[in-house]
Amino acid sequence: MNKISNIETADLCRELALLLHAGITTGDGLYLLAEEETEAFRKEMLTQMAKTVDFGSPLAKAFEDTKIFPVHMTGLLQVGEAVGRTEETLNALSRYYENKENLERRIINSLTYPVMLLLLMLVVIVVLLTKVLPVFNEVYASLGGSLTGIAGALLSFGTVLNNMLPLLCTVLGLVLVLVGAFTFNQNFRTKVLGFWNNRFGDKGVSKKLNNARFAQALSMGISSGMPAEDAVDMAAVLLGDIPKAAERCEKCAELLKNGESLSKSLNETELMEPAACRLLTLGMRGGSGDTVMEELARRMQNDAEYELERTASKIEPALVLVTTVLVGAILLAVMLPLMNIMTAIG
Repeated sequence: MNKISNIETADLCRELALLLHAGITTGDGLYLLAEEETEAFRKEMLTQMAKTVDFGSPLAKAFEDTKIFPVHMTGLLQVGEAVGRTEETLNALSRYYENKENLERRIINSLTYPVMLLLLMLVVIVVLLTKVLPVFNEVYASLGGSLTGIAGALLSFGTVLNNMLPLLCTVLGLVLVLVGAFTFNQNFRTKVLGFWNNRFGDKGVSKKLNNARFAQALSMGISSGMPAEDAVDMAAVLLGDIPKAAERCEKCAELLKNGESLSKSLNETELMEPAACRLLTLGMRGGSGDTVMEELARRMQNDAEYELERTASKIEPALVLVTTVLVGAILLAVMLPLMNIMTAIG
């Protein structure tokens, strides 16, 4: 089945919002977009959506009938149309999917580069053990000695690795294929991240990213005219792939239904920081809760991305340091006895 990427979804929503803002009807706007489309599948999809709208169905129904767009997207658009805020809803969806695309790219860059660096450093160490150490051993042999102690153990280990070299190359190739699939295949990436989220998906940096996603969803719902309870429920659906995060959203919704304020519910479930909750309270009292929520979502997104980059930036120097120490230790284990022999001969 054909898929539409996050950025394509964001562009479609933004283009529709601009056409609606210009006074063009939804059906005519879809026909205009279909005429400009060059890819056959999307052209046919937009034309069919335009026909659905012309037959009297709402825009949300046209999106739903394609069976391509997420359920939460069509549900939110349905609410926006019901309260007369279709344009605002489309703009909110566009921002949401743009942010989601940017976040996925940052995650890919943060994970792929350290993995490639680690593989390269492992290759250097394997080459040192399997190809360089035997050369030193021949030098020792020509001097009437042999590698002993740590150096001898490393030589033996290098011999084992050399015998396993075909297997190591196969494993390395497999790892490279998996890294490539994670980088370029969205379905595979979704499965890997889903596996991670089920086990470690709501701790540390992941928790910050989850809270940022929640804030974006909540802002999107409030901007589209949703009651706070429904917006939180929708956010729980969006975070359904992360059980612990979804559980926190459900607890927040339960607090709201029990009469607690939105800011207090968010604070108690650790979905937002206390300072952000206070700012949201002031915004809601002043009648600008949607604007404040949008700004808070943007801040939380920026903070989460900064934390992700800061964490990733620590991995590279750590890998370089560990590899440098290992290579240095291997060379010292070989060179020191050799220097002693040369000194004795001299």
